Amino acid sequence: MPRPLVSALHLLVLLSAAASARAAAPFDSFELSVPQPPAPVQVEGRSRLIYELHLSHFGDRELTPSMLRVVDADGGATLASFSGEDLAARSRIIGRKSGDAGAIRPGEREVIYLEFEPRRTPTRLRHVLEFKAAGSDAPVAVEGAAIALAAAPRLQLGPPLRGGPWVAIYAPQWPRGHRRVFYALDGRARLPGRYAIDWVKLDDQGRTSRGDKDLIADSLGYGEPVLAVADATVAAARDGVAETARVSLNPKHDFDEAAGNYVVLALADGRYATYEHLRPGSVKLREGDKVRIGQTIGELGFTGDSTGPHLHFHLADGRKPLASEGVGYGFAGFRLLGHYPQLDRLGKQPWQALEAGIAGERRDELPASNAVVEFPR
Repeated sequence: MPRPLVSALHLLVLLSAAASARAAAPFDSFELSVPQPPAPVQVEGRSRLIYELHLSHFGDRELTPSMLRVVDADGGATLASFSGEDLAARSRIIGRKSGDAGAIRPGEREVIYLEFEPRRTPTRLRHVLEFKAAGSDAPVAVEGAAIALAAAPRLQLGPPLRGGPWVAIYAPQWPRGHRRVFYALDGRARLPGRYAIDWVKLDDQGRTSRGDKDLIADSLGYGEPVLAVADATVAAARDGVAETARVSLNPKHDFDEAAGNYVVLALADGRYATYEHLRPGSVKLREGDKVRIGQTIGELGFTGDSTGPHLHFHLADGRKPLASEGVGYGFAGFRLLGHYPQLDRLGKQPWQALEAGIAGERRDELPASNAVVEFPR
């Protein structure tokens, strides 16, 4: 009996099914992971998520990310999306000399540094990454890194310093800023400065020095009392790292002395407050000592790797300054005075005053990048 002829319509259906099967075929590409799930932090009245997405390349062709969407894992709504120059600016390839984003070679890892303010804070996230493979113009998508958000901290902190004005120096896009510097100690890479702030004192004209900018004793903040931000126990402390009289004479320090003289306080909720670059001779505390909120624990100095007298402050999940993950926090209260849109104006010009409608008195939040604030005296 002769085999029936395949109709043109039937052939079209078969070809379409084959094409769909090819499009749906698995693609050996990236592992998506979030090593440190974020907890929401409040910044000028808005909830912000700060974390990193790691892309580990397990394929055999160069792959170039083109778009990333962060999705509410429960409702499916897109919370944030990044593409083009915005995505490239947030991306660094670990171990590559330039670190610039672009095509990721097999075996490489790229980190995408994420900061965004969702309209509604979710409880779980997932991530959808689109990329193109070498030799193909068709984008491919991979979905993964489904995570639950960590709980927002309940314990809000007292001021680490008195009065002001103080500028909260940090910016997530700086390649060598705290936000993007990993330390691989004890067999694990960590990012202790995820929420770190360098505090520098100003006068009303935005100047940071009363005279010679190279002379550390002329810095407006030098020697200022550094305060315990909560009732706590001293988890670690160091005094004895020397400092130079001039900024220009500060040498490069060994890895373990980069923080200079420091104090780490164990807070009641399991977080650790870290203070770095303290003045020699000002740290009188020892491990195990109890401190009360507002107590002086040292003085602002210029020890360790520093570009000028300032207080480095951050919270982490452990007592070792370089072997702990940075975690979020907020201050119970401060007065917001304004911002520095371009930090190159610092020391030369006054800051930009607040826009109309922005309240100066802030509660239970983290200062914005390069905000100028005043703490209670």
